[in-house]
Amino acid sequence: MLRPSLFRSFRPVSTAALAAAVLCLATLPAHAAAGPDNNAFSSSTAGLSADGAADLTAGLTALPAAPEPAAAAGQVYHGYNRHAMGWKSHLTFEGGGGANAPIGADSKVITWGPQLTLGAGWKFTKHLSALVEYQFIDDKLPAYLTRQAGSVSGNAHIWSFTVDPVYDLFPKRASDIYITGGGGFYRKLTSFTNPVPVQYCYYFCYGGYTNVTVSHFSSNQGGFNAGLGLTHRLGSPDMGGVSRLRVYIEARYLWINTPGKGSQYGLGRTELVPLTIGLRW
Repeated sequence: MLRPSLFRSFRPVSTAALAAAVLCLATLPAHAAAGPDNNAFSSSTAGLSADGAADLTAGLTALPAAPEPAAAAGQVYHGYNRHAMGWKSHLTFEGGGGANAPIGADSKVITWGPQLTLGAGWKFTKHLSALVEYQFIDDKLPAYLTRQAGSVSGNAHIWSFTVDPVYDLFPKRASDIYITGGGGFYRKLTSFTNPVPVQYCYYFCYGGYTNVTVSHFSSNQGGFNAGLGLTHRLGSPDMGGVSRLRVYIEARYLWINTPGKGSQYGLGRTELVPLTIGLRW
């Protein structure tokens, strides 16, 4: 059993130790006693982040602007095909065929017939172009006229070279309306024919008939034409671009100064309405 006198001997030592511990705690730095200052850490971090963001923004601003994507060939530009590819983009072509109807006095001396039209030229602007056109017309002569000339049948062939400007009203649209007209050189050849028997021989011989020209007359004159047409562009903008190729249909008025020869048969000036369907580029 411990004696009370032993506790009394340790009391001065315990009091001195407790006083020393209190003095040490009082001398510690306030921030160490209180632990890490989270607010100070956050403020420092926020300051560094702002500086980094400023540097990053300045760097991005100094970079050159991204180049515009190059226009692909055949790209659709505001509804029409731009095709800025040098002088080749100015070339234009056409090819078509159809029928032609005689009007006026010609309706009594010429019948309906087929015709072929070919052309090539230069596109000055998106609205205006000009073509050199070749046209061939094959018309028949009515029976009463050929009998008057003492033959069984006949035909009137017209071929021409003309210069024809074309003005597109709505070139940016898929469907367009254009006005055309021009003039140039026309040659008209009227022939009267009779059938004659002939014999054809290949591996064996057989007989038949062919029309032989018994009389004809021709004339070289100037003439002019004027007309209206519709075009529709082939291809779809949804396919990444459209083609310059268009289908077209047109009607023209054609006048040729062909007096003189043949007037005894009522063949005077020529007036026709060629109707054409074809392709334009």
